[in-house]
Amino acid sequence: MPPRTTTTERQRRLGSELRKMRTAAGMTVDQAAGLLGLDRAKISNIETGIRTISPERLRTLACNCACPDPMYVEALVSMARPGGRGWWERYRGSLSAGLLDIAEFEAYATRMRTVHIAHIPGLLQTSDHALELFRAVLPPLPEHEIALRLAYRVERQQVLDGENPPEYVAVVHEAAVRMQFGGRKVARAQLEKLLSMSERPAVRLLIVPFAAGTFPGSGQTFNFLEGPVPPLDSVQVDSTHGPEFLGEEAQLAKYRTHLDWTERIALSPEASRDFVRDIANSL
Repeated sequence: MPPRTTTTERQRRLGSELRKMRTAAGMTVDQAAGLLGLDRAKISNIETGIRTISPERLRTLACNCACPDPMYVEALVSMARPGGRGWWERYRGSLSAGLLDIAEFEAYATRMRTVHIAHIPGLLQTSDHALELFRAVLPPLPEHEIALRLAYRVERQQVLDGENPPEYVAVVHEAAVRMQFGGRKVARAQLEKLLSMSERPAVRLLIVPFAAGTFPGSGQTFNFLEGPVPPLDSVQVDSTHGPEFLGEEAQLAKYRTHLDWTERIALSPEASRDFVRDIANSL
């Protein structure tokens, strides 16, 4: 079983789940190595996502750890199965690994929920809007990287296309809707795209108006990516140094509560569209 040439966040997540399964059962690394016919170093590499584990060995480990949830085990098996190279791999070495990890998680998500305060969500941005954001990065990006990021952003958006796209719930603050990145013409085109996307059956746009007042994490942008079972959900938090991924039970619970709270104070989908349309018409 050769090691991966790259270690993605999703692979690290699989390894972390296997480590939690093993330690919860009171099994040592040496015991796991003996059970699976591997040496100690290989078990450590599996648990850090450096190496893969075969579906057969994963089921053996789960059985001996008395894992009670067959759906959870099968979800882990699916993560362990060899898959083809995702489209994002074409950008490896040209863009940061963290950006590629976002696309990988989105590709496997069963539902996505996001909260954006100052920016329109990336999956709903026009190319001109995204271009303005990429040109405002510090330190400034060279033109060739701006072009790469723009092409990558456009390909990421295709996750919402197709016959069975995942449900996408975008909670967007009024501040983001009123930002005029690139001027009035670019801003109006962005709002028109937002309205168009909100008409899709799989997309739900919820606007949080200024009048809604305070809510938890009001300065934070994040994506909540649901997996096949709740323990495999992931949170991706935006920061100036790049994306950060969270997956511990307490962290997931916190962000689920955050999302539920923010969705409760947002306008309905119909009222949200009217709200955005009024702002677009004023530009």
